[in-house]
Amino acid sequence: MGEKSKTLFQRAVRSIPGGVNSPVRAGKAVGVDPLFISRAEGCFLWDADGNKYIDYVCSWGPMILGHGHPEVVSSLKERLSDGTSYGAPTELEVEMAEAIIDMVPSVEMVRMVNSGTEAAMSAIRLSRGFTGRDKIIKFEGCYHGHADSLLVSAGSGVATLGIPGSPGVPEDLARHTISLPFNNLDVVIEAFEKYGHGIASVIVEPIPGNMGVIIPNVEFLKGLREVTRDNGSLLIFDEVISGFRVSPGGAQELYGISPDLTCLGKIIGGGLPVGAYGGRREIMERMAPQGDIYQAGTLSGNPLAMAAGLATLAILKKGDVYRKLEEKGRALFSGLGNAARSAGLNVVVNHIGSMGSIFFTANPVEDFASAKESDVEMFKRYYRTMLEKGIYLAPSPFEASFVSIAHNEEIIQKSIYCAEESLRSI
Repeated sequence: MGEKSKTLFQRAVRSIPGGVNSPVRAGKAVGVDPLFISRAEGCFLWDADGNKYIDYVCSWGPMILGHGHPEVVSSLKERLSDGTSYGAPTELEVEMAEAIIDMVPSVEMVRMVNSGTEAAMSAIRLSRGFTGRDKIIKFEGCYHGHADSLLVSAGSGVATLGIPGSPGVPEDLARHTISLPFNNLDVVIEAFEKYGHGIASVIVEPIPGNMGVIIPNVEFLKGLREVTRDNGSLLIFDEVISGFRVSPGGAQELYGISPDLTCLGKIIGGGLPVGAYGGRREIMERMAPQGDIYQAGTLSGNPLAMAAGLATLAILKKGDVYRKLEEKGRALFSGLGNAARSAGLNVVVNHIGSMGSIFFTANPVEDFASAKESDVEMFKRYYRTMLEKGIYLAPSPFEASFVSIAHNEEIIQKSIYCAEESLRSI
């Protein structure tokens, strides 16, 4: 950690809890203090001390085109001269809604919000209002933001910091949340046999990215669709991470499964704060002002976020972007696995398309329990040695790495070479 980052962190802890505005950034899980970033371009970051890094965090997913893509920047500059926020409808909001409906198979209507947390919270409220039921099912290690109902057995920062849920979540609210193991359909069926009349919805990351990347059993996802439909409950896909990342229509297009509601974020803002939830028309029409279920947001549909997101989606719809992302992801993640094995280490590398994770374990990682069995101390050493070599990874063993279009073959091969050296040294 350079002197400028160190000084900034010392200042930050005096005015910001923990010195960061999102807990996992603090670096506690890997035993380092956070780097303070000054700028980014393509697949690179520069910290406050001028050190350059190859970035595999990609702002936790949205920078699928890399940082500062010329067409996205141009779109933002064009919009800036017209003002930054109106608190009124814009044509851009309509264009974004139409683009999402065009690309995501199950979405017939969509509402913009400002974050993935808002999207998941609103989708849950909508599911409860639509069904007239209170209980929800979520899955251990799946993170759907920090809304009260969804912090029960969450992954991501909660797992990183070892917090069992969170103080401040009322027991009366938490008891309406049933948390079950991911990839296990039998326990879901048992829960429906016991609580089916009270279950409003099942919310799931179809491709979990907050306990590291977990490969879903497609039959498990199909089973969720069947059991919710049979019970009159709603199926909610949280595609904040996987949406537009693994295919133009997200995991639901990839696996051919149609949820009732979908949560989106990250990529649809092109790097700016954004979220959205959408789904079947008859469900979405229950939202105010058309219906009786309330949700609102002053900055929802912000014109800058819409402009950046539309520019990003337009590029993703061109040519063979997803084939290239798949090739880059396969090269990186298979290369990391080979590097570890050549160093005599047991690893599992889970990846889908341009997102993946490395787990230091000999056993398959299929859910949160198996993810937590991986060697966290080994990951800490791996993280630190990679950082020393200029490779910027998520500072947690329970987060995904992302590849962007800006990561070329030379950069990926350099990253694998750095991993080989790091893994031998640890």
